[in-house]
Parts: sequence; structure tokens; C-alpha cells
Amino acid sequence: MQIIKLDATQSTNTYLKNLSFERALEDFTVITTKNQTSGRGQLNAVWESEPGKNLAFSVLKKNIDIPIQRVFLVSVCVSLAIVESLKDFGIPNLSIKWPNDILSGNYKIGGILIENIISGSTIKRSIIGFGLNVNQKSFKNAPHASSLKMITGTDYDLDEVFYSLVEHLHQNLIRPFQLREKELYTQYHTHLFKKGQTSIFKLPNDEQITGTIEKVSIDGKLVVKLVNGDFKEFGLKEIQLLY
Repeated sequence: MQIIKLDATQSTNTYLKNLSFERALEDFTVITTKNQTSGRGQLNAVWESEPGKNLAFSVLKKNIDIPIQRVFLVSVCVSLAIVESLKDFGIPNLSIKWPNDILSGNYKIGGILIENIISGSTIKRSIIGFGLNVNQKSFKNAPHASSLKMITGTDYDLDEVFYSLVEHLHQNLIRPFQLREKELYTQYHTHLFKKGQTSIFKLPNDEQITGTIEKVSIDGKLVVKLVNGDFKEFGLKEIQLLY
């Protein structure tokens, strides 16, 4: 494992991806900064972060070697590692909001962005980015955002939180994914936000529907039971949970 600390960078994912093209990097190379100036999330969402208050880091995981159809398994593995790490700090009511958010109660405290390098029909390696709100005390344009400090009232040592997250990720990612697929999805569904609860969703045409989250499928789609009893699968851009 190699850890590279930067004073500031626009995006740890972009920095690590470019670095991996420039030279050979060892498995589980980590880029981290306490000042990510242009952080982004899934579907190019902007990540609001106050310099020196939060964590942003990216991990290069090589030798993934899973079929493209199983790509969401990487996200499952990463999400569970993060939840287990945050439990060690006493963060309450942790859950995973599909597809890539970490919540405490109804508030988002972290987000995952995974970019995969594909060869043929196989995921060969992944750049796994994670941003965590740690000591920031307010968010101007994100009503559902919070931080560890806002939730617990505690100031956290950023390095202590960082090394805990990295260690949990390392331990979860070095073990073969596919051999643990059933176990990982079972754990994931235990932490899935709003699973089994009637919720309102918005579709791309702004239509709102009511349904219940049943599970996430093996190929990463959200399975919702509609009020008429039908089950329907939705991809990343096809549905938004309103809460």
C-alpha cells in the first residue's frame, strides 16, 4: 500500500487516474487531500466541502477481474467497509442509500464515486473515490447534508478517521469478491436505506410514483415494488428517491 498526501487537488479520482496512466502504481495506492476543490459525485453532482474540515481520497484497486454485469459488487464491498469503519467512531443510524451515499439518519455524510477500467467484458481495476463530511458545521446548498461533528458534537482527528477507513477498505477489498457475493449482498440489504418502507420516487419526466424498495439486483439496479404489486427495476438515471 502506498499513500500519497496532497495539500490540495481538484479531484483525487482524476489525479489518481492520470497518475496511473503516467506510471505503474502498486495495488491499493491511495491519494488523499483535505482540500478537494472540484469534488464530484455520481452523475457529476458537485460535492460541497470546506477546506481542512473533511476527507477526500481515492484508492486504486487492481486485479478486480469480475464480469461487467457484476460491477456493482465493488460498490457493495466499499459501502460496507465504510459503514463498519464509521461504526467504530460511534456514528449512529448508519445506512447506505442506493446507489452511492452513506447516511446517518436522514442525512448524507459521505459519497462514493467508482470509475472502472474495463478490458473486454471484465472489470480489471477500479478507482474508488470517497468523500466524507467530518468537521464541517454547515452546508449552504445541501439541505440533506451533515457531518460527523454535526451529528455527534465531537471534533474528529482527520488522520485517525482516514486511516480507519483505509484499513477497513483494504481488508474488505483484498478478499475475493465473487466468492462472497451472497454474503456481501445480504449485509448490504441489511443497511439499505428505506428498504421495506413505502416511499415516493421521482422519474426522469418528473412524474412521482409510490413504491417500496425491495432490494438491489445483482447488476446494481434498484428493485421497487409498485402499489399495484408489480416489481420494476431502475438504473442509475431512471429513478430518484425523495425523502
